[in-house]
Amino acid sequence: MTATERLLPPGEALDLVFANVTHRLPAEEIDLLEAPGRILSGPLVADRDLPPFPASTMDGFAVIADDVSPWREIIADQFAGDMQDIEVTEGTCARIMTGAPVPKGADAVVPVEKTELRDDHMVADEDEIVEGANIRPIGSDLRKGDVLIEAGTTLGPAEIGLLASLGHARVNVVRRPRVSVLSTGDELVPPDQEPGPGQIRDSNRFSLKAAAESAGCEVIYCGHGPDVEDELRALVTDLMKQSDIVITSGGVSVGDKDLLKTLFMELGSVHFQRLFMKPGKPLNFMTSGETIVFGLPGNPVSALVGFEVFIKTAIRIISGQPNPAPRLATVRLAESVQSSDRIEYMRAVIATDDDGVLWAKTTGPQQSARLMSLVGANGFILIAPRETNYQPDEVVEALITGHVAQGGA
Repeated sequence: MTATERLLPPGEALDLVFANVTHRLPAEEIDLLEAPGRILSGPLVADRDLPPFPASTMDGFAVIADDVSPWREIIADQFAGDMQDIEVTEGTCARIMTGAPVPKGADAVVPVEKTELRDDHMVADEDEIVEGANIRPIGSDLRKGDVLIEAGTTLGPAEIGLLASLGHARVNVVRRPRVSVLSTGDELVPPDQEPGPGQIRDSNRFSLKAAAESAGCEVIYCGHGPDVEDELRALVTDLMKQSDIVITSGGVSVGDKDLLKTLFMELGSVHFQRLFMKPGKPLNFMTSGETIVFGLPGNPVSALVGFEVFIKTAIRIISGQPNPAPRLATVRLAESVQSSDRIEYMRAVIATDDDGVLWAKTTGPQQSARLMSLVGANGFILIAPRETNYQPDEVVEALITGHVAQGGA
């Protein structure tokens, strides 16, 4: 029995994603102001020492630490952003500001509040004068040649600031994945239309677009496809030419109008079609060259669980992010949980207690059409099949998808 014919455990399915998604997106150069949230395409290497000069960390006076002169003559003012040609010798000092270069000869800075002034002289508390005090040495922040940020890092405020400090007004980042989202099913109507008999509003198109954008993708198409074979084939073929990833919902089960399942087998290499997981049993994964296609189930929760587990992994792989696999942790159950006939990804609220232990509590009824089960959830608990219920305080695996708060689940 092939992988496309049998029910694959999620772990095996993820292995197939890793085995068949091997390419990486190209880099592009963008303005630094546009770089927050983007992924660095190559390592950032320091091309100079920072600071490039010994700098004062205080407003005060630059002195020689072992100078025993009771009063020191103030010979100059040294401001930040200025490099005066002055030299501190025994019996002298220079007034200095935070961030300013330390003058030649000086090896300590005395904070201004630890000094007394008389005319153009300064006397300091000798206990405050220690060699190197209040001076940031050359290269104390970073050394030339240091790898500062690894390739694959998502650029946040600190990384952006570091790039600016090293003179990078533009930066090479990974191009955003280009994603198309297509929902199928003649029973679907737009959100602003009143459903008729047997119809429902299309939520998948909108939730999957939001999920793709939240994962850093550029959504180049988002629409609804007809349950007409030739029209659907033409649309999917066109989307595959434009996209890095095509995401469909519906049409992958065993119904007469589940056209995508057969269509995928015509258009590329199908790696799996059915999974030993709940929700999300009929989930298709196909590749054609470097184009990736995921056919998600039509149930809204099934679609978003499939996105979180498999599509996000593929996005991280082609974006060159480190550790692209889903983030798993062990958690303790805060309540009794009943198992299913497949590995179930139950939507849950996960939080830590005062001892740092992770606890999980489900979000209520877990039906695959109930989007409310995802509202407020920050992870999934993975419940394997067994004959008896899981009891409070039992330890299970969880996939953490959001911020974990402290205070118990």
